[in-house]
Amino acid sequence: MIRLVIADDQALVRGALAALLGLEGDIEVVAEVGRGDEVSAAVVLHKADVALLDVEMPGLDGISAAARLRTDAPHCRVLMVT
Repeated sequence: MIRLVIADDQALVRGALAALLGLEGDIEVVAEVGRGDEVSAAVVLHKADVALLDVEMPGLDGISAAARLRTDAPHCRVLMVT
């Protein structure tokens, strides 16, 4: 099972991604966050394998959030959307 955190500041987009990806049998959406500065804590808390990040978010942008994950959760893979 792939444990996934979704980070997007637009609730509609975030919810749609979570709903669609949640239909996959091998993906579990373990957390959804709306700010880049919430990503690292959510990934660590939920032991996520993958973080799906929007490029533009408040707090930290997606690039900066991905860089922080390299330190805080180096096992976590990142997918970036824009």
